[in-house]
Amino acid sequence: MSTTDKAKTTTADPNASIRGARLLVLLLALAWGLNWPMSRLTLAELPPWGTRFLSLGLGTLVLFMVVVISRRRLLIRPANLIHVTVAGFFNVAAFNILNIEAIASGNASRAVVIAYSMPIWAALMAWLTVGEVFDRVRVLALLLCATGLVTLIWPLAQHGLPFSALLSLGCAFAWAIGTVYMKWADIDADAITITAWQLLVGWIFIGAGMLIFEGPPPDVTALHVTTIGPLVYNGLIGFGLAYSLWFTIVGRLPAMTASLGSLLVPVVGIAASAAILGERPTLTDYVGFALIFAAAACVLLRPNVRHTELPE
Repeated sequence: MSTTDKAKTTTADPNASIRGARLLVLLLALAWGLNWPMSRLTLAELPPWGTRFLSLGLGTLVLFMVVVISRRRLLIRPANLIHVTVAGFFNVAAFNILNIEAIASGNASRAVVIAYSMPIWAALMAWLTVGEVFDRVRVLALLLCATGLVTLIWPLAQHGLPFSALLSLGCAFAWAIGTVYMKWADIDADAITITAWQLLVGWIFIGAGMLIFEGPPPDVTALHVTTIGPLVYNGLIGFGLAYSLWFTIVGRLPAMTASLGSLLVPVVGIAASAAILGERPTLTDYVGFALIFAAAACVLLRPNVRHTELPE
C-alpha cells in the first residue's frame, strides 16, 4: 500500500468510526425503548419483584463478562463502595422496582415518558445540592415538564389517585437522585465497571425485597416462551448490551449526539407499546408527551453536556 493510500485510509477511519457510533445511537434507542413493553409482557406470569430479580441478574452477569473480556479493571477501591451502594440503591433498585410497578398498574408508554423527565429533576437537584447553574433554559425546561406532567396526570386524577403515574414520577426522582449523587461522588474508576457494581448492588436489594414481599425466586422452568423471550430480552439486551452500547457511544461521539439516544427512547417506547401491547394514547397524552420531550431536549441538547447519568 502506498503512502498516499495509507493516508487516505487513516483519514477515513475517524469518519467511519463516527458513522458507526451514530448507528449505535439508533440501536440503543431501540434496545431501551423496546425494554418497556417487553417488561409488561413478563408480568403475564411473573410478579414485579421476581421479574426484575431474574432480568437484572442476567444483565449483571452480562455486564461483568463485558468488563472481564475487555480487560478492564474489575475491582474498585474500598473507599468507593459506599458511593456505589448508595447509587446502586437509587439508580438500579429503586428505579427498576418503581418502573415495573408503574408498568404493572398502568400504561407503559406513559410510564416511559414520565420516567424520562429525569434530566429536569437532576438539573434542579444539582442546582440545589452541588451548586450547578440553573439558567433560563433550565427554568423553561422545568416549566415545560411541569405543564406536561399536569397534562398527563390531571385526567387520570379525575378517577382517583393516579397511582401508576406517581410511581413513574418516583422512578424519575430516584434516577435523578442517583445521577446527582454520582456527580457529587466523582468516583475515579472505569464507567462500565462502576455500572456493573451498581447493577450487582441493585440486584441484591431487589432480591431482598423479593424475599420479603413475594417469597422465593420464580420457577423459570414453568414459564411459557412468550414470557421467557421478553425476560431474556430485558436481561441480555435491555440491561447488558444497552449499557455497553451507551458507554461506547459516550466515548466516541459528542455529548449532544449521544443525548439523542436518550431522547429517542421514549419515542420508541411509545411506538413499541402501541405495536406490541395495543396501547392507544389519547390526544391529551400526546400533548403531555410532547411537552416533557421538549423539556428533556432543553436540558440534554446543550453543548458540552457531560454525561454522568446511569442509563435506563
